[in-house]
Amino acid sequence: MSQSVYSPTEIEQQVQKYWQDNQCFAAQPDSDKEKFYCLSMFPYPSGKLHMGHVRNYTIGDVISRHQRMLGKNVLQPMGWDAFGLPAENAAINHKTAPAKWTYENIEYMKTQLNSLGFGYDWDREFATCQPEYYRWEQWFFTRLFEKGLVYKKLSTVNWDPIDQTVLANEQVVDGRGWRSGALVERKEIPQWFIKITAYAQDLLDDLEKLDQWPEQVKAMQKNWIGRSEGADVTFDLAQSIAGLDTLEVYTTRPDTLYGVTYVSVAAQHPIALAAAEQNPALQAFIDECKNTKVAEADMATMEKKGVDTGFTAIHPLTGEAVPIWIANFVLMEYGSGAVMAVPAHDQRDWEFANAYNLPVIPVIAPAEGEEYDLTVAAYTEKGHLINSQGFTGLNFADAFAGIIDKLTALGKGQKTINYRLRDWGVSRQRYWGSPIPMLNLDNGESVPVPAEDLPVVLPEDVVMDGVTSPIKADPNWAKTTYAGQPATRETDTFDTFMESSWYYARYTSTHADAMLDPAEANYWLPVDQYVGGIEHAILHLLYSRFFHKLLRDEGLVDSDEPYKRLLCQGMVLADSFYREDNAGKKTWFSPAEVTTQKDEKGRIVSAVLNSDGETVIHGGMTKMSKSKNNGIDPQSVIEQYGADTVRLFTMFAAPPEQTLEWVDSGVEGANRFLKRVHKLVHEHIALGATVPLEPNSLNKKQTDLRRVIHKAIAKISDDIERRQTFNTAIAAIMELCNALQKASTAEAQDRAVLDEGIRAIILMLNPITPHICHVLWEALGETDIHTAAWPVAEPAALVEAEKLIIVQVNGKLRGKITVAADAAQDTVEALGMADENVQNFIADKTIRKVIYVPGKLLNIVAN
Repeated sequence: MSQSVYSPTEIEQQVQKYWQDNQCFAAQPDSDKEKFYCLSMFPYPSGKLHMGHVRNYTIGDVISRHQRMLGKNVLQPMGWDAFGLPAENAAINHKTAPAKWTYENIEYMKTQLNSLGFGYDWDREFATCQPEYYRWEQWFFTRLFEKGLVYKKLSTVNWDPIDQTVLANEQVVDGRGWRSGALVERKEIPQWFIKITAYAQDLLDDLEKLDQWPEQVKAMQKNWIGRSEGADVTFDLAQSIAGLDTLEVYTTRPDTLYGVTYVSVAAQHPIALAAAEQNPALQAFIDECKNTKVAEADMATMEKKGVDTGFTAIHPLTGEAVPIWIANFVLMEYGSGAVMAVPAHDQRDWEFANAYNLPVIPVIAPAEGEEYDLTVAAYTEKGHLINSQGFTGLNFADAFAGIIDKLTALGKGQKTINYRLRDWGVSRQRYWGSPIPMLNLDNGESVPVPAEDLPVVLPEDVVMDGVTSPIKADPNWAKTTYAGQPATRETDTFDTFMESSWYYARYTSTHADAMLDPAEANYWLPVDQYVGGIEHAILHLLYSRFFHKLLRDEGLVDSDEPYKRLLCQGMVLADSFYREDNAGKKTWFSPAEVTTQKDEKGRIVSAVLNSDGETVIHGGMTKMSKSKNNGIDPQSVIEQYGADTVRLFTMFAAPPEQTLEWVDSGVEGANRFLKRVHKLVHEHIALGATVPLEPNSLNKKQTDLRRVIHKAIAKISDDIERRQTFNTAIAAIMELCNALQKASTAEAQDRAVLDEGIRAIILMLNPITPHICHVLWEALGETDIHTAAWPVAEPAALVEAEKLIIVQVNGKLRGKITVAADAAQDTVEALGMADENVQNFIADKTIRKVIYVPGKLLNIVAN
């Protein structure tokens, strides 16, 4: 395969065929080897890879190849997150079935992945839409049901009253259905939930075990789980309402209890519904609340509205009557659907109280010297109590404990640990997903589908009308029997987070006739390195961690956590260009359609559209997206420069966790560097065979160059493995290449040192640019670089015989001296002061102090 001219197209096809023919990346358990499981978050088969995919998968592949060269048994699989709403929308647009569209996309994207040279074990590939995969997900769900971890309850959805269908959040545009344009309503329907809250503390505690996760991600998960300590407080009702004699609320601020001036309940609370029975105005308000957005950002900023129910509750400590209001910012989904309102010390309660002229009673005073104005906003900080009977004067901690103790003694409350986390609603009213394996009986009972009847297969040959799920529209699909009696299948499908929550585990035993083969799963798990976007930091990773604990408790895995180390790669940015019409509408143009002029610093100063030569506006560097039409097609860059260039630029342009700016000149620079390496190797080969390296026979220049080589090996090894700063590792390889290009080839040992350096460069570039390194390694007479050993820095080669010492006078550089590496301080001082240039600055001065930093710096203080 050796060639004197670098031809990436020919090289890469040949090398990829070699890998395929020799099954170079097939992985099997091997008890004699340390395992390494590297996983990149699998893609949704949208049709084409984008540069975000390329960056993610290149990082994973570099890590995998490096670990293989360290002698580890490496597993790097790939598959497809194939279910979901986008496939339905695409199928409608292309007048096809989601399955056909999905499988065609998978085939094309797999070809793209292979063209980039990613070393995957394709024997473990699967798509989550295949019954062989979701069969076991269905089975596991029935096991969770039997354990009491699954339940069904009414939950609110987006309802299109014209299309008579449930809409995903993405299908609601400005409050209207995406197809019908009808105002979307909030409607309660029965849905399935998994009790993730039963594992809330476990999920929180085990974050401490993840010492190789970014702190940012752990903080996001902690906030999402939202553990809080507070009190459940019981307010007696002045009269029985809807069969209720008490109203339960949860608060994290029992210290503010004496500031309660009203109680708020959700529009769907039994008290609210009872109050509305004879009150049309109340009923109208409840109907209005059905369409309230429930996102936290919306709840915080929306207008606070409410209606007095006319009912009252009794304050548990003062015995005073407080009114019960319905408020649009209180939700049944959270807690008990009721909150105690302390308008002086909660901003939402304050806004509500001001809107309806309700009392505002301060019960918290700030530290001395601080002031607050309740006419401007609520005071929400902690302080000492006022207006709180026997608790006045106490600080937060003492008041918190004391008030809870009093509530407990009175039977009106107790200390409680609560979580922001809510149970996982897994029902989706879409078609393209795994059917939920439950049966509905005539008596209203729900039972799991028997294991022998799994999988419940989703029909793939369907016609999409864009309104109703085909399995909901077909009454015959749902008809079945259970224990000889008529039954109907559940027509909801699983949330696609279900599939992505355990795919990492299925890769370990893809062909097992069970959910997992515990022996194989426990050999490979947990994943040693997980790579993916920060946008998945909460839900995907939290659900995946939860699923792993469920698998553990089912006896399928031994470990507590699925992923040991996490790397969240940054986004890929590209220049964007647009024109704006008189109405303010922007039309975006691809960078490939635009010619730019740049200043001396490389900044774009003007741009014109190639088709008409007219000016377009530079929209700056933005995330590559379809909406901005600034995505760069990986395939076109591969065809122009080769996959190795794409991989090298992607890893070199920025640290992996930061945003990467796609710049054509940078891609060209990466390509030029590979040509330099190719040329360096072939010029070296052209000089003929080298003699064995004899470290003890090297002259000073040869020794110095060898030290440069081994210092580079040490730095690059650390950059790639520990620090994962691949860009600095590549920069160090480039510096080493520069040093080798300048090296002498006059003597036999010159060539021997050069040969060592060239081999080190090829080996260290191999994880990043494996195609060119494969052929260059062969050109040197070697084979199978993907299993070759990673170079190791030799301690003896790193030892410096001499040190270059910087000499300063009063902190300013005045000279440089070379001394023996083990020279004593007095020797260094004498040599430094004897330096001719240094003498010019100290000759007529008094030496006050001499500061020596061993092996680096000598500073002479004189006046």
